[in-house]
Amino acid sequence: MIDVSCILINYNTTSYTIGCIESILKNTGDRISYEIIIIDNGSTKESYQLLQEHVDALNASQVKLIRSKQNVGFGAGNMLGVQYGTPCKYYAFINNDTLQISKDCLFELKKFMDNHPDAAVCSPQMLDEDKNFRVTIDHFSSIQREIFRRPLLEHLFPKTYLNRKKTYEQPIKVHYVQGSFMFINAKDFDEVGGFDSNLFLYYEESDLCRRLLKEKNKYTFLVPQLEYVHYKSMSIKKSILIKIEQKISLLYYIRKHFGWFHYRILITYYIIRYFFTSIIKPSYWKLFFILIQGAPLSRSLKQRQIINSTLK
Repeated sequence: MIDVSCILINYNTTSYTIGCIESILKNTGDRISYEIIIIDNGSTKESYQLLQEHVDALNASQVKLIRSKQNVGFGAGNMLGVQYGTPCKYYAFINNDTLQISKDCLFELKKFMDNHPDAAVCSPQMLDEDKNFRVTIDHFSSIQREIFRRPLLEHLFPKTYLNRKKTYEQPIKVHYVQGSFMFINAKDFDEVGGFDSNLFLYYEESDLCRRLLKEKNKYTFLVPQLEYVHYKSMSIKKSILIKIEQKISLLYYIRKHFGWFHYRILITYYIIRYFFTSIIKPSYWKLFFILIQGAPLSRSLKQRQIINSTLK
C-alpha cells in the first residue's frame, strides 16, 4: 500500500496538466510514497497526444495516464482514477489547473491527517495565479444560504458560518473545501461510496464532505500553513448552459440531503427570480424553462456526452 494516490483530470488543457504534474514531482520528496494518475476526460486527439508524449518523456513509474472515451465529468472522472489507482492510505484529488508551491505539501498533509483521526478531508489554502488569497472554504448549500446569501449568514451566525474571506493562521474545521485540492482518507472515502457521479460539474465536494460528516462523523479541515495556486476553471467556459448545470446540480443536492419540501421551496424561489431576470436578460429563458420542468438530471450536460469509439 502506498501513502497517496494523486488523481488529476485533463480535458483539453494539457499545458496546465503538465505544469501541475511537474509541480507535484518537484515539491514531493522521498518521505512519502505516491503516484499520479491522470484521467484524460475525452480530450481532442491533439491535446491527448501532447500529454502522452510528456508523460512518456518523464519515464516515471509513478505517473500513469488513462484515456477515457467520454467526458464523464468531475466526480465520475475522479472515480475512474480511483479504479485505476494502487491501494493507498489517502487520495489527493487535485485539479489540473493547480500548482504545488509548498515544499513537501503531500507529506505535510499526510502528517496532519495522521495526527487528526477525526479528519476525513483537508486542504491547503488556495491562492490565485498572482499568489494572492483566494476563498478556499464554503458553507454547505441550503435554502438559507441560497436565499439569504453567505455574507448575511456569516454576520448573523459567525460560529456556524465561518467567514470565508478571512485569512486563518491555524488549521480549522470547515463545512467543506473547494474541490480543486482535496486530501482525503481513502478508507472513509471508499466506505461512503466516493463522489456522487450523478453530479456532473458542481457540488461534488460539498456533497462528499456532508456525507462524510453525516455517515462517518468525520470533519473537513483547512490547513492554511500550506498553499497552492489555482488558475480556476480553465476547462470550463461560462455560458448559460453552465449556469443551467449549476442549478440542476444544486437542486439535486438539496433534494438528496433535505427532501422534497426544501427542494420545492427553493425551485419556486428560482422560478420567480429567473422569470424577472429573463425579461431583462433573454438568454435566461432557457434556465427558466428548465426550472419549471423541475430541473431534472435528464437535462444535465452529462446526458449530452457521447462515447467516442475512435479515441485510443
